[in-house]
Amino acid sequence: MVDNGAVHPIVAVVGPTATGKSDLAVALAERLGGEVVNTDASQLYRGMDIGTAKLTVAERRGVPHHQLDVLEVTEEASVAAYQQLSRADIEAIRSRGNVPVLVGGSGLYVRAATDVLEIPPTDAAVRGRLEAELAAAGTTPMYDRLRLADPEAAANILPSNGRRIVRALEVIELTGRPFSATMPRREFLEPTVLIGLDADRDVVDERIAHRTRAMWQLGLLDEVRGLEPLGLRDGRTATRAIGYAQALGQLEGELTQDEAIESTAQATRRLVRRQLSWFRADPRVIWLPHDAPDLLDRALEVVQTAVR
Repeated sequence: MVDNGAVHPIVAVVGPTATGKSDLAVALAERLGGEVVNTDASQLYRGMDIGTAKLTVAERRGVPHHQLDVLEVTEEASVAAYQQLSRADIEAIRSRGNVPVLVGGSGLYVRAATDVLEIPPTDAAVRGRLEAELAAAGTTPMYDRLRLADPEAAANILPSNGRRIVRALEVIELTGRPFSATMPRREFLEPTVLIGLDADRDVVDERIAHRTRAMWQLGLLDEVRGLEPLGLRDGRTATRAIGYAQALGQLEGELTQDEAIESTAQATRRLVRRQLSWFRADPRVIWLPHDAPDLLDRALEVVQTAVR
């Protein structure tokens, strides 16, 4: 166990879906005297439990968890709001003399909590107008406009990515500054250790297939039926969550159960590729094999090395 008299870094467990991050985070919190802060955008939603692989209360083993079940399914997740709330949680955990242990696969949320990261403003009217222009004109003229206004941002955005083009133009219009000026840099707010869980692609794919089948066996359809009267179909973020979109498709008769399960597994595999691309690009992540028999000890050693 790490000496409680030392100044502990924030500990963040990151990496792709289905590698056991949540279990490791709980074990680390138990050993370090910590509390867990969720960094998975989908787990912010109250009632979205089975499809997000949210730990049950029993599986949390008495470790306090934060940023779970804080949004209704009708609300839109906001990185800016999450940044403010997660940092308040981290400060409160520190004030109690405990160690913040962050866990989740939403890379931007991890960085919002731990990094020097300016989140530019947004305006629904401006975005709506730009989205209407995108729908009418297509991505090419919008991208050309961005390239003229902010060549650096354009160089980092695919010409086909309409959503990001619109966001960049929105920020430029609202702030009068280049969108590239708000791009994040890898600089921690305070000492932080990033522990990534690594697994072979074939192993992850098999775990995803097993987890997806288990979601239906555990009652994902009933969970979705229960969330429908609460406005699940109206939630812009929640309704697009992997597994929930497919379950709604099955309930509407658009997909068979087998099709819904396979579509969910495929979408999750694509998510894993994006997660790996995000986290692999960060040289600060210390990777450990997810199935190491001494995984907890190795993770603790990473923390101890940072404390020394």
